[in-house]
Amino acid sequence: MPLTEIEVYADNNMLRTILRNLIHNAIKFTNLNGEIEINARQEKDFILVNVSDNGVGMDQKTMDEIFRPDISYTNPGTAKEYGSGLGLLICKEFVEIHGGTIGVKSEPGNGSVFHFTLPLK
Repeated sequence: MPLTEIEVYADNNMLRTILRNLIHNAIKFTNLNGEIEINARQEKDFILVNVSDNGVGMDQKTMDEIFRPDISYTNPGTAKEYGSGLGLLICKEFVEIHGGTIGVKSEPGNGSVFHFTLPLK
């Protein structure tokens, strides 16, 4: 698939942190030989970025809790590794600082798609 440049108004370090955390989680919760896809597309006045995997997925309760700062949430990965549970909270804060939104769609056993938006200008 051809690469197209999309220019977005964002702090470079924050954007790298968002992508690094989402990609790390996709790797962490995808079995060996699984697939992870990263794509971005321009909408009217924002860019939409998706990080998707065909990993273990999650239930609705988990999706409702992972971005909440009042709940300490961590879950072991497919190789039984643990994290601090702070990565997604940092992603949410950095996306919102830029005026964007972040969310997830998932189903147990069918992977997850994390999506976030950032303004173009």
